[in-house]
Amino acid sequence: MHIQTAAVQTLRHHEHGAVVPPVHLASTFELDPGSEDGSYAYQRGANPTRAQLETVLATLDGADHGFAFASGMAATAAALSTLEVGDEVILPASVYGGTYRFVDLVLPGRGVTGRFVDDLGALTDADFTPATRAIFMETPANPTLRITDLRRLTELAHRHGAIVIVDNTFMTPVLQRPLELGADVVVQSATKYLAGHSDLLAGAITTNDESLAEAFALAQKAQGGVLSPGDSFRLIQGIKTLPLRLERQQANAVAIVDHLRGHDDIAQVWYPGSHSEDEARIHAGQATGTGAVLSFELAPELDRVAFLRALRYPGYAVSLGGVESLICRPATMTHEAMTPQAREKAGISDELLRLSVGIEDITDLLSDLDQALAEAG
Repeated sequence: MHIQTAAVQTLRHHEHGAVVPPVHLASTFELDPGSEDGSYAYQRGANPTRAQLETVLATLDGADHGFAFASGMAATAAALSTLEVGDEVILPASVYGGTYRFVDLVLPGRGVTGRFVDDLGALTDADFTPATRAIFMETPANPTLRITDLRRLTELAHRHGAIVIVDNTFMTPVLQRPLELGADVVVQSATKYLAGHSDLLAGAITTNDESLAEAFALAQKAQGGVLSPGDSFRLIQGIKTLPLRLERQQANAVAIVDHLRGHDDIAQVWYPGSHSEDEARIHAGQATGTGAVLSFELAPELDRVAFLRALRYPGYAVSLGGVESLICRPATMTHEAMTPQAREKAGISDELLRLSVGIEDITDLLSDLDQALAEAG
């Protein structure tokens, strides 16, 4: 199946001919007293509705195993919790603030070291030590939209016995499929594009590695950060329109990038592939689109607060990937956990704005940006 078909048709033949899956709300399930064995015993361990969602997640990523968690950070934490005392994980300096917080504040207490580097693409064999057990990456990076060569990095990591974990939230399996490029684990904040309506929290992990799959299943059961049956059902329904929504969002984002790049009131625009011809080439070779997130800075003479207050349509809020456009200031919102020095290293200035583009009419979005820029000037 093509991914547009898989998003809709992965789950079929429900009870009584229903065209949507049922929601199993039970917290516990009766067992056979003779064997005390069954596919389901307690909701934290497994649930039929969550299991159906996990089938969809795995199918979309071309994976053997899928796991649904209560948030994107719960999924990221589970993926990184496979590391043990004395291990090291390498990450880019420009990484989601929640991931930075977990690596900076939580992992050291578990005896795991996080090493943040300016450019993952510049890693060589000399950068690996016997302790290096994982590479965690975003491509495009949040919020700078920097690109990393997935194929090259996975080949490099695997030579040293390290696994590669890719946060694919920005691209989704519609636009980029890291497991097919050699990655070992894909994590996503399903809150974003997969759900698509800014009304639920969810996280996803997919993998083809059997031992890692066992570890993630244990993380669900032992740590308990699983997705509820109700939210599992709503996420299944949201995924059905993912390709359609993302197609419109991406088209809108491309139009906005073209508009802002030539605007006198804009100092800089960042989007996947914008940093260099080499990054553009790499991204074109591993993804089928640029997605629907861009970042930009206003010209120095403009009033940022006046611009944000004048906007009618993009809401000033964290998160992304919903049908509505949202704009935020990463330095004080999504990446506030970073120190000023860490943000500077990551290329996140105090004036950087991140725009998640929705499905609104593009003429309305462009005219809104123009009037807000005029007000700011």
